[in-house]
Formats: sequence, structure tokens, C-alpha cells
Amino acid sequence: MGLFSYLSDWKASLYEKKIAEAQSLGHCPDCNGKGFMIPIVNEYSYPESFDCPGCIGTGSFTDWSTNSR
Repeated sequence: MGLFSYLSDWKASLYEKKIAEAQSLGHCPDCNGKGFMIPIVNEYSYPESFDCPGCIGTGSFTDWSTNSR
């Protein structure tokens, strides 16, 4: 069970690092400050972008932090 707890702690620390970096830049961690997301597509379809659900299309960290609570 030590391996599973180590992996869980490692994943949590990576997430915390991502959030801290996004906060220092002022960007939404979900869309990296773009305000929109493009789904993964294959070669037979064209992607359509949509507003980021985390920051509601603004790309700012403050909007993401208020919406994620």
C-alpha cells in the first residue's frame, strides 16, 4: 500500500504546483489563460472551441477560484 499512497501524494503535489503556477501568472489552470477549450478530435472532424467551464471564458485565475468553490 505504500506505493499507492506515494503515487497519490505525488499526483496531489503536481496538482498543487500547477495551481500555484497558474495563480502566480493569473491564468486559469484549466484552459491556461486562453478562455476557451478545444476538444481532442480525429482527422475526420473539425474541432469547435467552447468557453472554459472553469473560468467561464475569461481566462483569469480569480474567476476560476470563485467558480471552483
